[in-house]
Amino acid sequence: MTGSRPLRPRLRALRPEAFGADPSGARLERIRRSPNFADGVFQNPVGARNRPSGSMTEFAKIYFHREQRLRRSPAAAIPVHPTTLADLVKPPVSGLRLTWMGHSSVLAEIDGHRVLFDPVWGERCSPFPFAGPKRLHPVPVPLAALGAVDVVVISHDHYDHLDLPTIKALAGTDTLFAVPLGVGAHLERWGVSPDRLRELDWNETTKIAGLSLTATPARHFCGRGLRNQQHTLWASWVVAGDEHRIYHSGDTGYFPGFAEIGAAHGPFDATMIQIGAYSEYWPDIHMTPEEGMRAHLDLQGGTPHGTMLPIHWGTFNLALHPWDEPGEGTLAAAQGAGAPVALPIPGQPFEPGAEGAPAEPWWRPFVAGTTAGGPVDGPAAVPSHEAGGAAATAARVASSAVGGQEKPESVGS
Repeated sequence: MTGSRPLRPRLRALRPEAFGADPSGARLERIRRSPNFADGVFQNPVGARNRPSGSMTEFAKIYFHREQRLRRSPAAAIPVHPTTLADLVKPPVSGLRLTWMGHSSVLAEIDGHRVLFDPVWGERCSPFPFAGPKRLHPVPVPLAALGAVDVVVISHDHYDHLDLPTIKALAGTDTLFAVPLGVGAHLERWGVSPDRLRELDWNETTKIAGLSLTATPARHFCGRGLRNQQHTLWASWVVAGDEHRIYHSGDTGYFPGFAEIGAAHGPFDATMIQIGAYSEYWPDIHMTPEEGMRAHLDLQGGTPHGTMLPIHWGTFNLALHPWDEPGEGTLAAAQGAGAPVALPIPGQPFEPGAEGAPAEPWWRPFVAGTTAGGPVDGPAAVPSHEAGGAAATAARVASSAVGGQEKPESVGS
């Protein structure tokens, strides 16, 4: 038709904003030159199944089992730390302080600088505001009240790590963004100017505000839309200051590369390790608590060193296991290894290695079947939450089982 636009650009214009943008132009050419890109997709350091394995009938039985469904959500409102902002006003005595904001979101104050990992302040990890896994607790502090950060670090582009409303809010600040190769296309669509992006391939390093940030390998995958082309990379991250070194795993299955990362960049004063949303149906792309502790020890040269902060649990319901199981598993694994572990409630700042770091199982009063106790660490205004948030995961698994294009964690983790 005379004067009409080609069909493909018109369809692209209808793509939901939350889906982001596909890499193109010079960015796509750089992706194709990456040593980690082959056969048209980014490759894992070791083989990994992205699609769910096992019987979908058994999966459905577990998902719809009433008692197990109840255990996937807290029996009472999860508390948050009531004085986070007041605590953050005081500089860390040691020069290193971590504040777990829930899921994989962590504010790291390191040697006088502030790094915000995988900030997700949205109510749901979903492309839609009306559907998808909803928070089990509120964010501990408003994003606008958090104050300036030197750099926002993104591990990969899944919805529970790269959140549209959060990024759009941060786009109005002066902060820089360190992201894996290809992820910058999403951020540019959402209003982040290219000069504020530091887009890295594995084992590349950038310097920001006196910090050294290195993208390191992880065993996972990517994707936000119906056509997940695996054209955006996933990564773990090493951040080193003048005195301290920390590691954030992002999402990953266990693989031998942890020892290599530790040998090249460790040992670390603290590691932030994914220990939730695991399943026998996707064993290659998420770690169990036991595997998370093993990864922590690998990163530290095989011996207990530094403090492990478990992340990627307790905030969104993304798997079939009980919501508290990752915490219990991490506590048991830490005791078995003789390794220090921090167990803060969301929003509770702590200094790794300092006396009095949180190490108690705060979640136990909120588990179904127990008698809920009083508020932990003070009162918290917690909105109602919904049980069965793993429904999105169940639907995606079912979709994959019948040939759907969506992978089980692409809209979850």
